[in-house]
Amino acid sequence: MKAAQIVARRDMRMIDVPEPTLAEPGQVKVRLEYLSVCGSDIYLEYDADLPEEHFPLATGKPVHECAGIVAESRDPDYKEGDRVIVIPDEAAGAAEFVVQTADRTIRLPEWGGLDEWVMCQHSGTALYSAKKWGNAVGKRVAVLGQGGIGLSFTMFASKQGAAQVVGIDFEEYRCEKSLEIGATGTINASNDDVLEAAEALTDGELFDVVVDASGNPEGLNTCVGIARPEGQVISFSLTGQEPVSFNHLDWMTKNLQLNATVVAATDQPVKEIREMVELRDRGWADPGLLKSHETTFDQLPEAYEMYRKREDGVIKIAVKVP
Repeated sequence: MKAAQIVARRDMRMIDVPEPTLAEPGQVKVRLEYLSVCGSDIYLEYDADLPEEHFPLATGKPVHECAGIVAESRDPDYKEGDRVIVIPDEAAGAAEFVVQTADRTIRLPEWGGLDEWVMCQHSGTALYSAKKWGNAVGKRVAVLGQGGIGLSFTMFASKQGAAQVVGIDFEEYRCEKSLEIGATGTINASNDDVLEAAEALTDGELFDVVVDASGNPEGLNTCVGIARPEGQVISFSLTGQEPVSFNHLDWMTKNLQLNATVVAATDQPVKEIREMVELRDRGWADPGLLKSHETTFDQLPEAYEMYRKREDGVIKIAVKVP
Protein backbone atom coordinates (compact mmCIF):
# COMPACT_ATOMS: atom_id res chain seq x y z
CA MET A 1 0.00 0.00 0.00
CA LYS A 2 0.98 3.63 -0.33
CA ALA A 3 2.05 5.59 2.73
CA ALA A 4 3.83 8.85 3.49
CA GLN A 5 7.07 9.28 5.40
CA ILE A 6 8.92 12.39 6.54
CA VAL A 7 12.60 11.71 5.86
CA ALA A 8 13.98 15.15 6.77
CA ARG A 9 12.68 18.56 7.78
CA ARG A 10 10.02 19.64 5.24
CA ASP A 11 10.72 16.53 3.15
CA MET A 12 7.76 14.13 2.91
CA ARG A 13 7.81 11.25 0.43
CA MET A 14 5.31 8.67 -0.76
CA ILE A 15 6.53 5.09 -0.31
CA ASP A 16 5.28 1.50 -0.63
CA VAL A 17 4.86 -0.52 2.58
CA PRO A 18 3.14 -3.82 3.45
CA GLU A 19 -0.58 -3.65 4.10
CA PRO A 20 -1.41 -4.24 7.80
CA THR A 21 -3.39 -7.28 8.90
CA LEU A 22 -5.66 -8.05 11.85
CA ALA A 23 -3.66 -9.87 14.50
CA GLU A 24 -5.82 -9.72 17.65
CA PRO A 25 -9.50 -9.97 18.63
CA GLY A 26 -11.11 -6.55 18.99
CA GLN A 27 -9.16 -5.01 16.11
CA VAL A 28 -10.63 -3.22 13.12
CA LYS A 29 -8.97 -2.66 9.75
CA VAL A 30 -9.98 0.62 8.13
CA ARG A 31 -9.53 1.63 4.51
CA LEU A 32 -8.92 5.34 4.85
CA GLU A 33 -10.83 7.69 2.58
CA TYR A 34 -9.93 11.08 4.02
CA LEU A 35 -7.14 12.53 6.12
CA SER A 36 -6.78 16.08 7.38
CA VAL A 37 -3.72 18.20 8.10
CA CYS A 38 -3.36 19.43 11.69
CA GLY A 39 -1.32 22.45 12.76
CA SER A 40 0.51 20.33 15.32
CA ASP A 41 1.70 18.09 12.45
CA ILE A 42 3.54 21.07 11.07
CA TYR A 43 5.25 22.68 14.05
CA LEU A 44 5.90 19.53 16.09
CA GLU A 45 7.16 17.23 13.31
CA TYR A 46 7.16 18.36 9.66
CA ASP A 47 8.64 21.83 10.16
CA ALA A 48 10.34 21.24 13.51
CA ASP A 49 14.10 21.84 13.72
CA LEU A 50 14.85 18.34 14.99
CA PRO A 51 18.22 16.57 15.23
CA GLU A 52 19.21 14.66 12.10
CA GLU A 53 19.07 11.35 13.95
CA HIS A 54 15.34 11.93 14.58
CA PHE A 55 14.68 11.16 10.92
CA PRO A 56 13.13 9.40 9.17
CA LEU A 57 9.90 9.51 11.16
CA ALA A 58 7.84 6.37 11.52
CA THR A 59 5.83 5.58 8.39
CA GLY A 60 2.54 7.47 8.36
CA LYS A 61 3.53 9.96 11.04
CA PRO A 62 2.33 12.54 12.13
CA VAL A 63 -1.14 12.28 10.55
CA HIS A 64 -3.81 11.55 13.18
CA GLU A 65 -7.04 12.94 11.69
CA CYS A 66 -8.44 10.01 9.69
CA ALA A 67 -11.80 8.74 8.44
CA GLY A 68 -12.65 5.74 6.32
CA ILE A 69 -14.56 2.50 5.82
CA VAL A 70 -14.20 -0.69 7.84
CA ALA A 71 -12.61 -3.28 5.53
CA GLU A 72 -12.32 -6.12 8.07
CA SER A 73 -13.35 -6.47 11.71
CA ARG A 74 -12.62 -8.77 14.63
CA ASP A 75 -14.90 -6.78 16.91
CA PRO A 76 -18.66 -7.50 17.09
CA ASP A 77 -19.56 -3.80 17.31
CA TYR A 78 -18.10 -3.00 13.90
CA LYS A 79 -18.88 -4.59 10.56
CA GLU A 80 -17.48 -4.29 7.07
CA GLY A 81 -18.73 -1.12 5.41
CA ASP A 82 -19.15 0.96 8.59
CA ARG A 83 -18.03 4.57 8.24
CA VAL A 84 -15.66 5.60 11.02
CA ILE A 85 -13.16 8.06 12.40
CA VAL A 86 -10.09 6.13 13.50
CA ILE A 87 -7.32 7.37 15.80
CA PRO A 88 -4.12 5.67 14.59
CA ASP A 89 -1.43 4.47 16.98
CA GLU A 90 1.56 6.80 17.28
CA ALA A 91 -0.25 9.31 15.03
CA ALA A 92 0.75 7.23 12.00
CA GLY A 93 -2.27 7.64 9.76
CA ALA A 94 -0.76 8.73 6.44
CA ALA A 95 -1.45 5.40 4.74
CA GLU A 96 -4.15 3.63 2.74
CA PHE A 97 -5.04 1.24 5.59
CA VAL A 98 -4.71 1.31 9.38
CA VAL A 99 -5.48 -1.31 12.02
CA GLN A 100 -6.82 -0.15 15.36
CA THR A 101 -8.73 -1.43 18.36
CA ALA A 102 -12.43 -0.69 18.45
CA ASP A 103 -12.14 1.62 21.47
CA ARG A 104 -10.23 4.11 19.28
CA THR A 105 -12.67 3.81 16.39
CA ILE A 106 -15.77 6.02 16.20
CA ARG A 107 -18.76 5.07 14.07
CA LEU A 108 -20.15 7.84 11.87
CA PRO A 109 -23.69 8.50 10.59
CA GLU A 110 -24.58 7.50 7.05
CA TRP A 111 -25.26 11.04 5.89
CA GLY A 112 -22.68 13.58 4.74
CA GLY A 113 -19.21 13.27 3.26
CA LEU A 114 -16.24 11.86 5.13
CA ASP A 115 -14.29 14.93 3.99
CA GLU A 116 -16.34 16.91 6.52
CA TRP A 117 -16.88 14.25 9.18
CA VAL A 118 -13.11 13.87 9.59
CA MET A 119 -13.06 17.43 10.95
CA CYS A 120 -14.86 16.19 14.08
CA GLN A 121 -11.60 14.62 15.23
CA HIS A 122 -9.75 17.87 15.82
CA SER A 123 -12.83 19.78 16.99
CA GLY A 124 -13.50 17.00 19.50
CA THR A 125 -10.12 17.55 21.10
CA ALA A 126 -11.00 21.23 21.46
CA LEU A 127 -14.37 20.28 22.98
CA TYR A 128 -12.52 18.57 25.85
CA SER A 129 -10.66 21.80 26.58
CA ALA A 130 -13.74 24.01 26.18
CA LYS A 131 -15.45 22.12 28.99
CA LYS A 132 -12.94 23.72 31.36
CA TRP A 133 -14.64 27.11 31.06
CA GLY A 134 -17.89 25.72 32.47
CA ASN A 135 -21.05 27.70 31.72
CA ALA A 136 -20.10 30.20 29.01
CA VAL A 137 -23.35 32.18 29.16
CA GLY A 138 -22.62 35.85 29.71
CA LYS A 139 -18.84 35.47 29.68
CA ARG A 140 -16.33 37.38 27.59
CA VAL A 141 -14.19 34.82 25.74
CA ALA A 142 -11.10 35.48 23.64
CA VAL A 143 -9.36 32.84 21.51
CA LEU A 144 -5.75 33.38 20.50
CA GLY A 145 -5.15 31.67 17.16
CA GLN A 146 -7.89 31.10 14.58
CA GLY A 147 -6.73 27.98 12.81
CA GLY A 148 -8.98 24.93 12.89
CA ILE A 149 -8.63 24.43 16.65
CA GLY A 150 -9.03 28.09 17.56
CA LEU A 151 -12.05 28.41 15.30
CA SER A 152 -13.56 25.37 17.03
CA PHE A 153 -13.27 27.18 20.37
CA THR A 154 -14.84 30.26 18.80
CA MET A 155 -17.71 28.15 17.48
CA PHE A 156 -18.31 26.49 20.85
CA ALA A 157 -18.25 29.75 22.83
CA SER A 158 -20.74 31.30 20.43
CA LYS A 159 -23.04 28.26 20.52
CA GLN A 160 -22.92 28.21 24.34
CA GLY A 161 -24.10 31.79 24.67
CA ALA A 162 -20.97 33.73 25.54
CA ALA A 163 -21.71 37.45 25.69
CA GLN A 164 -18.60 38.29 23.70
CA VAL A 165 -16.38 36.05 21.55
CA VAL A 166 -13.21 37.57 20.11
CA GLY A 167 -10.95 35.74 17.67
CA ILE A 168 -7.29 36.81 17.53
CA ASP A 169 -4.90 35.96 14.70
CA PHE A 170 -2.13 37.38 12.52
CA GLU A 171 -4.04 36.52 9.32
CA GLU A 172 -6.96 38.69 8.23
CA TYR A 173 -8.64 35.82 6.35
CA ARG A 174 -8.74 33.81 9.57
CA CYS A 175 -10.22 36.75 11.44
CA GLU A 176 -12.92 36.94 8.76
CA LYS A 177 -13.65 33.22 9.15
CA SER A 178 -13.92 33.75 12.89
CA LEU A 179 -16.72 36.25 12.34
CA GLU A 180 -18.47 33.85 9.98
CA ILE A 181 -18.75 31.13 12.63
CA GLY A 182 -19.83 33.24 15.58
CA ALA A 183 -17.20 35.69 16.80
CA THR A 184 -18.57 39.07 17.87
CA GLY A 185 -15.26 40.77 17.09
CA THR A 186 -11.67 40.10 16.08
CA ILE A 187 -8.16 41.40 16.66
CA ASN A 188 -5.60 41.23 13.86
CA ALA A 189 -2.37 40.89 15.82
CA SER A 190 -0.27 41.83 12.80
CA ASN A 191 -1.82 45.32 12.80
CA ASP A 192 -3.08 45.97 16.33
CA ASP A 193 -1.60 45.98 19.81
CA VAL A 194 -3.49 43.03 21.29
CA LEU A 195 -3.77 44.40 24.83
CA GLU A 196 -4.94 47.83 23.66
CA ALA A 197 -7.48 46.25 21.31
CA ALA A 198 -8.72 43.93 24.07
CA GLU A 199 -9.20 46.87 26.42
CA ALA A 200 -11.11 48.75 23.74
CA LEU A 201 -13.41 45.82 22.94
CA THR A 202 -14.22 45.14 26.61
CA ASP A 203 -14.39 48.72 27.91
CA GLY A 204 -11.28 48.04 29.93
CA GLU A 205 -12.67 44.95 31.66
CA LEU A 206 -10.59 42.39 29.68
CA PHE A 207 -11.73 38.79 29.20
CA ASP A 208 -13.22 36.28 31.62
CA VAL A 209 -11.73 33.38 29.62
CA VAL A 210 -8.77 33.42 27.25
CA VAL A 211 -7.85 30.35 25.20
CA ASP A 212 -4.36 29.84 23.80
CA ALA A 213 -4.69 27.93 20.52
CA SER A 214 -1.76 29.69 18.87
CA GLY A 215 1.07 27.15 18.93
CA ASN A 216 3.31 30.14 19.65
CA PRO A 217 5.72 30.23 22.64
CA GLU A 218 4.67 33.84 23.27
CA GLY A 219 0.98 32.97 23.24
CA LEU A 220 0.61 32.10 26.91
CA ASN A 221 1.93 35.49 28.06
CA THR A 222 -0.41 37.25 25.64
CA CYS A 223 -3.33 35.33 27.13
CA VAL A 224 -2.31 36.20 30.70
CA GLY A 225 -2.06 39.84 29.66
CA ILE A 226 -5.61 40.09 28.30
CA ALA A 227 -7.35 38.06 31.01
CA ARG A 228 -9.20 40.01 33.68
CA PRO A 229 -8.21 39.67 37.35
CA GLU A 230 -9.47 36.32 38.70
CA GLY A 231 -10.14 35.24 35.11
CA GLN A 232 -9.16 31.99 33.43
CA VAL A 233 -6.56 30.98 30.83
CA ILE A 234 -7.03 27.67 29.00
CA SER A 235 -4.00 26.41 27.12
CA PHE A 236 -4.44 24.04 24.19
CA SER A 237 -1.22 25.20 22.60
CA LEU A 238 1.69 22.81 21.98
CA THR A 239 4.95 24.58 21.13
CA GLY A 240 7.38 21.69 20.68
CA GLN A 241 10.72 21.67 22.43
CA GLU A 242 11.22 25.43 22.50
CA PRO A 243 11.31 26.84 26.06
CA VAL A 244 8.44 29.11 27.01
CA SER A 245 9.02 32.28 29.00
CA PHE A 246 6.17 32.82 31.45
CA ASN A 247 5.10 36.06 33.11
CA HIS A 248 4.72 34.54 36.55
CA LEU A 249 4.18 37.84 38.38
CA ASP A 250 1.33 38.94 36.10
CA TRP A 251 -0.33 35.53 36.51
CA MET A 252 0.03 35.62 40.29
CA THR A 253 -1.06 39.20 40.87
CA LYS A 254 -4.15 38.65 38.72
CA ASN A 255 -5.05 35.47 40.65
CA LEU A 256 -5.64 33.70 37.35
CA GLN A 257 -6.84 30.14 36.95
CA LEU A 258 -4.58 28.36 34.43
CA ASN A 259 -5.65 25.09 32.79
CA ALA A 260 -3.41 22.95 30.60
CA THR A 261 -5.57 20.68 28.43
CA VAL A 262 -4.32 17.73 26.36
CA VAL A 263 -7.09 15.18 25.84
CA ALA A 264 -4.66 12.64 24.38
CA ALA A 265 -2.96 12.48 27.79
CA THR A 266 -6.15 11.44 29.57
CA ASP A 267 -7.56 7.95 30.12
CA GLN A 268 -10.46 8.74 27.73
CA PRO A 269 -8.76 10.27 24.67
CA VAL A 270 -11.68 9.77 22.27
CA LYS A 271 -14.65 10.59 24.54
CA GLU A 272 -15.13 14.15 23.31
CA ILE A 273 -14.53 13.15 19.69
CA ARG A 274 -17.48 10.76 19.99
CA GLU A 275 -19.49 13.59 21.55
CA MET A 276 -18.52 15.92 18.71
CA VAL A 277 -19.82 13.40 16.17
CA GLU A 278 -23.12 13.20 18.07
CA LEU A 279 -23.37 16.99 18.31
CA ARG A 280 -22.82 17.42 14.58
CA ASP A 281 -25.31 14.66 13.83
CA ARG A 282 -28.03 16.56 15.68
CA GLY A 283 -27.03 19.91 14.20
CA TRP A 284 -25.61 21.71 17.22
CA ALA A 285 -22.25 22.62 15.65
CA ASP A 286 -20.56 21.73 12.37
CA PRO A 287 -16.77 21.32 12.21
CA GLY A 288 -17.22 20.58 8.51
CA LEU A 289 -17.53 24.35 7.99
CA LEU A 290 -13.82 24.62 8.74
CA LYS A 291 -12.80 22.69 5.62
CA SER A 292 -11.22 25.15 3.21
CA HIS A 293 -9.42 22.88 0.71
CA GLU A 294 -9.47 19.37 -0.70
CA THR A 295 -6.61 17.54 -2.36
CA THR A 296 -5.43 13.98 -3.03
CA PHE A 297 -3.13 11.63 -1.14
CA ASP A 298 -0.33 11.90 -3.68
CA GLN A 299 -0.41 15.67 -3.08
CA LEU A 300 -0.02 15.36 0.71
CA PRO A 301 3.48 16.91 0.68
CA GLU A 302 2.08 19.93 -1.17
CA ALA A 303 -0.79 20.13 1.34
CA TYR A 304 1.73 20.29 4.19
CA GLU A 305 3.58 23.09 2.45
CA MET A 306 0.33 24.99 1.87
CA TYR A 307 -0.51 24.73 5.55
CA ARG A 308 3.01 25.64 6.67
CA LYS A 309 3.03 28.78 4.50
CA ARG A 310 -0.66 29.61 5.16
CA GLU A 311 -1.28 29.90 1.44
CA ASP A 312 -4.57 30.47 -0.37
CA GLY A 313 -6.62 31.12 2.75
CA VAL A 314 -6.00 27.66 4.16
CA ILE A 315 -7.72 26.58 7.36
CA LYS A 316 -8.37 22.82 7.12
CA ILE A 317 -7.38 20.54 4.25
CA ALA A 318 -9.25 17.32 3.48
CA VAL A 319 -6.96 14.83 1.74
CA LYS A 320 -8.67 12.18 -0.40
CA VAL A 321 -7.07 8.72 -0.20
CA PRO A 322 -7.53 6.71 -3.42
